[in-house]
Amino acid sequence: MNMEGMDTMEQTVHNEQEQKSAFTLGDIVYIGVFAATISVCALVSIQTPWGVPFTLHTFAVALAAYSMGKWKGSMATLIWVLVGLVGVPVFSGFTAGFAKLAGPTGGYIWSFILMTFLCGMHLNKHKKWLTILWSIAGLVVCYICGMLQFMLVMHMGFVEAFLMTIAPYIVKDVISLFAAYALSIPIRKALRTAGYVIQE
Repeated sequence: MNMEGMDTMEQTVHNEQEQKSAFTLGDIVYIGVFAATISVCALVSIQTPWGVPFTLHTFAVALAAYSMGKWKGSMATLIWVLVGLVGVPVFSGFTAGFAKLAGPTGGYIWSFILMTFLCGMHLNKHKKWLTILWSIAGLVVCYICGMLQFMLVMHMGFVEAFLMTIAPYIVKDVISLFAAYALSIPIRKALRTAGYVIQE
């Protein structure tokens, strides 16, 4: 094999290693952008008398999942949670800290990580209905985790907690999923045009 062939092979191996690496510079940038997007959307909230605000959380975390896939989307959501945990006011109502995560609505915050992961399933498959099913599953998981913590902290029964923390938000959250998916289509197209590899 001549030197040119060896150089080509080495370059191919190098490119494959870069693709298999956990995070590239582009990953770090885009994950940071979506973590910031989640932070901004979380601050857009309408407070309610029962203590669970209307926010754009669901839209933002679903957008991260649909745009970057389950792993990188979940990383963006995780970073948002960690930033809030250390004291930066990125949660709804400009709140932050461990007390918020351990409070009545904290279960919804940390379970957004699980929801992001599930929403990002089957993005590169042709069966889009599977993405819809996984997204609904992610929303249900978020509801269950959030409501259970709300019940424990508030010492409240199932029916009352459901009526306060889930029932008023179902329609808004389902619409948010479809809106996030629709917006993610041009975002994914732009990312691919820029040479960014979107993985499930």
